[in-house]
Amino acid sequence: QVQLVESGGGLVQAGGSLRLSCAASGSIFSNNIMGWYRQAPGKQRDLVASITAGGSTNYADSVKGRFTISRDNAKKTVYLQMNSLKPEDTAKYYCKQERLWLGRPYDDWGQGTQVTVSS
Repeated sequence: QVQLVESGGGLVQAGGSLRLSCAASGSIFSNNIMGWYRQAPGKQRDLVASITAGGSTNYADSVKGRFTISRDNAKKTVYLQMNSLKPEDTAKYYCKQERLWLGRPYDDWGQGTQVTVSS
């Protein structure tokens, strides 16, 4: 069974830092594209950052220079280091895994972890 479990969210003051973790199980993690998305109340879920199997990264303009995505294939974990946090970063953050199984694409999501940035 494929499972993604996020951790590391919490309440932080503006300018502070948090590191989110997403532990994967049940899939060949090293082959998969991993991403972090976020969703604020009443808004759509948007991409924050992604990282390919080869380590290429992509970031939303709003987080460039502040957030860093990384992965540890041995631990089957993807991380999101968030620095210089702003109140507008407040959202529920979700981990997503894009994988192939028997030639078909699948997207797996975690349950999310709340990040709240106070001003």
